[in-house]
Amino acid sequence: MSLPSPVTDIDRLMAELHQLASISDASVPPPAVTRVVFTPKDLEAREYLHGLYQDAGLEVRVDAIGNMFARWRGSKPDLPAVGTGSHTDAIPHAGMYDGTVGVLGGLEAIRSLQRAGFQPRRSIEVVMFTSEEPTRFGIGCTGSRLMSGALTPDLLSQLRDGEGDGYDTVRRVAGFQGELKDCLLMDEYYSAFIELHIEQGPMLEQEQLDIGIVTAIAAPATAEFTVMGEGGHAGGVLMPARRDALAAASEMILAIEARAKGSVSPDLVATVGCVDVHPGAVNSIPSRVVFTLDLRDIDGANRDLVLREIGDQVETISKRRNVEVEWRVLNADPPALSDQRVVDAVERATNRLKLSSRKMISRAYHDSLFMARVAPMGMIFIPCRGGVSHRPDEYSSPEQIKAGVETLAITLAELSSS
Repeated sequence: MSLPSPVTDIDRLMAELHQLASISDASVPPPAVTRVVFTPKDLEAREYLHGLYQDAGLEVRVDAIGNMFARWRGSKPDLPAVGTGSHTDAIPHAGMYDGTVGVLGGLEAIRSLQRAGFQPRRSIEVVMFTSEEPTRFGIGCTGSRLMSGALTPDLLSQLRDGEGDGYDTVRRVAGFQGELKDCLLMDEYYSAFIELHIEQGPMLEQEQLDIGIVTAIAAPATAEFTVMGEGGHAGGVLMPARRDALAAASEMILAIEARAKGSVSPDLVATVGCVDVHPGAVNSIPSRVVFTLDLRDIDGANRDLVLREIGDQVETISKRRNVEVEWRVLNADPPALSDQRVVDAVERATNRLKLSSRKMISRAYHDSLFMARVAPMGMIFIPCRGGVSHRPDEYSSPEQIKAGVETLAITLAELSSS
């Protein structure tokens, strides 16, 4: 198969990344970025992207939830397309590369193939997914979840933001009309989907590698635990009589850590990232504690087994400490495996470009986790300095981004030629 040599304009791409970063609600200038879904800055960023897509001669459509599709029509437009893309929303005070490299990098991959005179057989489409981050509605990847059928319109409409406004109301006020049921992709809409993303971890940098070829995406099970003890004056209740909810929760959290470290799967990770203590006074015994658990593994059966065992341990601790505990699973998405055909295409692209690479898993989840339900999926990782992400000092160099874009371009060219 004769494939083109991409003609990448990295200076233009970097200027576009910086311009997009300037569209932000952050209290300090770029590279700090805050861009929450359906806010004025999010809508401004979408308009900026729309203009770039039109300049590249792409056909643009937007669905009812705000997913934006920009299509380069192939010579056989009736064939299932090849998809790429990511997200542009950003958590408060984040960086300028998470997600955006996959959206603007996907656009530049198409432009680089256009400059090289390549004509795809299958259409190539860049997707900007709505709300990959869970910032506003407490659940991430709402756009790709709805597209793939992982989330129903009824459940989506039940989501509320911090002001109590419903998802359906907010998206309509932002200008996205139509029926949510129409966001579901038709069968075989894509023949393949591949996402370019910064690694958000240190492995590629530590091993001085150019490209990570993702073979699987771990998915989180998220659980919420409520521990109820008995409050009282810090000086008035002697230690033997205490039913301290925080002390009990602390033991539970340490038990979670120990169970995760003892997992048969080396890829399982457990994180307790939120702890809310009531009443939260220095001289008052905590009467109630709520904490969350994020549990991830590429082995879904092992993750679910560990979650059940954690539940048993938590209940054992609660009985011994004479407190009550209630817990519930908020979500448990299945992990996803990359398609071997897509993995092989990425590997051939890196070999052609003489880039160093390794196969790896993603412990962060992405929209590709849900796109795997409707298309053969793969991901391309590029290094990020120190493995840092979701912070203003998140950084990938122009050279690293160029390597990722060219790997993506050759992969798209191969997959669109079949």
